[in-house]
Amino acid sequence: MNHPPASRVPAPLIGFGQVRHTRLRPSRHAFAYPTFFLMLPMRSLRAQPQTHAGLAINRRGAISFHDADHGDGRAPREGGALAWLDALLRAEGITDATGEAWLHCYPRVWGYTFKPVSFWYCHAGDNSLRAIVVEVNNTFGERHCYLLDAPRYGAELHARKVFHVSPFCDVSGGYRFRFLRTRHGGEDRTVVRIDHDDEDGPLLQTSVSGQLLPITPATLRRALWGYPGMTLAVMARIHWQALQLWMKRLPFHRKPAPPDAPVTR
Repeated sequence: MNHPPASRVPAPLIGFGQVRHTRLRPSRHAFAYPTFFLMLPMRSLRAQPQTHAGLAINRRGAISFHDADHGDGRAPREGGALAWLDALLRAEGITDATGEAWLHCYPRVWGYTFKPVSFWYCHAGDNSLRAIVVEVNNTFGERHCYLLDAPRYGAELHARKVFHVSPFCDVSGGYRFRFLRTRHGGEDRTVVRIDHDDEDGPLLQTSVSGQLLPITPATLRRALWGYPGMTLAVMARIHWQALQLWMKRLPFHRKPAPPDAPVTR
């Protein structure tokens, strides 16, 4: 489909699904973890804050969202993450992404979060998909964005890799992205696949997928009871998987300087 299901007032959603990661060489290494994530209609939330259905926004909560965790860390009084996104798009010559901006991201759980990657689905006024901003964070506190202009759901999209993420992958080659948003039998699902190719071909295959449900007190309880330490586990699992790769004696790459530009188009 060309755009997510529309409604008069888009409601914030929570996704329950799985993260998968497979390294193909020089030693095959694969894992999959259950996860949950947020899918937030950022313009609607700014216009009608009461639509958050119990999600703590810019305040303490067992599960919460904070604007400062994205972009350049703008406070809500400065327009928050949405103002940062609009400034980024304008700087890149995209002025018609005036429709809904859906943010797929991890929340804070018990006040802690680490967001390896977040996705901004930027729509035009007619609800067609205009751009996708892939916001990447590494464990060194650095952030970089890949801007995918005029994307389509289901199509393979490409970007050159310029940002250091893992010491077991060189900053070379490129990414292949594929985004899906489907509704079948009353079930709303999202799938994001990101594959990394280097000069020798496919190297990494990763994906995050899940069923999207309205955020309600019941779905927030399901997330909290089912995954009480989810965001802390994200960081722990990153280091655990890195230890396993080190034990397999994979080549180790020192962290290079971050790219000069904050956005790769």
